[in-house]
Amino acid sequence: MIYLKSDAEIDDMKEAGGLAAKLLELVEEHIKPGITTLELNDLCHDFTMSYGAISAPLNYKGFPKSICTSINDVVCHGIPSAKAKLKDGDIINVDVTPIVNGFHGDTSKTFLVGNVSPKRQKLVKVAKECLDKGIQVVEPGVRVGDIGAAIQKHAEAQKFSVVREFVGHGIGRNFHEDPQVTHYGQPGTGKRLEPGMVFTIEPMINEGHWKTKIKKDKWTAVTIDGGDSAQFEHTIAIRSNGTVEILTLIENYRGN
Repeated sequence: MIYLKSDAEIDDMKEAGGLAAKLLELVEEHIKPGITTLELNDLCHDFTMSYGAISAPLNYKGFPKSICTSINDVVCHGIPSAKAKLKDGDIINVDVTPIVNGFHGDTSKTFLVGNVSPKRQKLVKVAKECLDKGIQVVEPGVRVGDIGAAIQKHAEAQKFSVVREFVGHGIGRNFHEDPQVTHYGQPGTGKRLEPGMVFTIEPMINEGHWKTKIKKDKWTAVTIDGGDSAQFEHTIAIRSNGTVEILTLIENYRGN
């Protein structure tokens, strides 16, 4: 079911989005070889708590940590661990979702760790461009398939692939709502966008094949062929007047 939001609710969601952006800003300061993903998790968890907010991933359907940390061939839902130390040349996606006053703010970014190969740098660059391409399409009246088609076209033109098994989603008081936002597809297909919709766009772009598999922990998704994967995500709102707004920007942060 799609829950349309009022402009006032979208204003409330901007605070959660701003905190999410702040968490990624904090993480970026600590991304370096030798740090563990558990340390990054604890940094985000503690800051979220100090703000008076809640980390949505923690205990969500049994997920054991407060953020997702996905390194190299991990596509999404990597579990922070004291054993997972970042190495020079890695890429890591950090996905955060704080809850502020009952509303979720969901964003992610792929970071470069130290001296990263040109091949990995290109993958990360294209993944960010894919998110931008998808956002540029959004306006009332277009369809979800238009978003996916724009992303797929750009990724495949750069000889990368788009993950099919994981999608963007509606968001608000619930972590996951309709509509599902695929990052591939045909123009003119899928749900038509309308004012009041708030949803994520979060393309996962793979170096090799688009297929993924889930590890034994039942969460960590990795590429089927061991190739690298990169992802970027924003939460997007369409206001009553048709204006499209990115909610997960640092200028929306209301803390000190």
